[in-house]
Amino acid sequence: MTLTPQMFLIVCPLLFLAGFVDAIGGGGGLISLPAYLLSGVPMHQAIATNKLSSACGTALATARFIKKGLVNWRLGVPAILAAMMGSGLGAKVSLATPEGVMERLLLFILPVAAIIVLSPKAFADREGEELRLDGRTWAIALTSALTIGFYDGFYGPGTGTFLIIAFTALARMGLRRANAQSKIINLTTNLTSLGVFLMGGQVIFLLGLAGAACNMLGGYLGAGLAISKGSRITRPVILLVLALLFLKVLGIL
Repeated sequence: MTLTPQMFLIVCPLLFLAGFVDAIGGGGGLISLPAYLLSGVPMHQAIATNKLSSACGTALATARFIKKGLVNWRLGVPAILAAMMGSGLGAKVSLATPEGVMERLLLFILPVAAIIVLSPKAFADREGEELRLDGRTWAIALTSALTIGFYDGFYGPGTGTFLIIAFTALARMGLRRANAQSKIINLTTNLTSLGVFLMGGQVIFLLGLAGAACNMLGGYLGAGLAISKGSRITRPVILLVLALLFLKVLGIL
């Protein structure tokens, strides 16, 4: 497709915000995917190109969490393998799904994801508690990685937030550790599904790499901030982008 300066002006600032928000509490896909759609990129290409930029931003944020020693690799490695299986299958199903169906799903998935992101009860912080690797934790981690990984490969927005909620509300992790565990899984699902979309020839490289640079900068800055401070920015930005997306879907923009 033909790229225009206006497309970069829409994508780049929003991808920076997506990286910033995602590093703090997940939900960056609620900004980055709509950014590509708002710029005029067709659905499948938007999902594929979003994987390229999101993978770069998530990689940088993940590195900062690893450096701080917040990732539990004993739990993380099996979850990564489950995430690879789920996201690879999800991406293949996505490519086989007609764009008209994907657009209709957009009207359902994004509001549901946004409601979860905006709910203050979804994030129960247990920062002072020690991580317990019991049967419950293993079952939740592996099941979440597989099922949410499938969702990320198929569509994507809200993946990081869903993982954080699963780890805090169900596996009873502290928020910072849950964020770190979610990042290594989210990075895995992004890279796995990106490989499938690359083979399908759906990635718009120039726009995706420009978005990736902005996403990485936002992710680096966001990962260095406290979650409590970042949440003040997260919710308003997501609401704004969702509003713009629905106006576009309705043909107003």
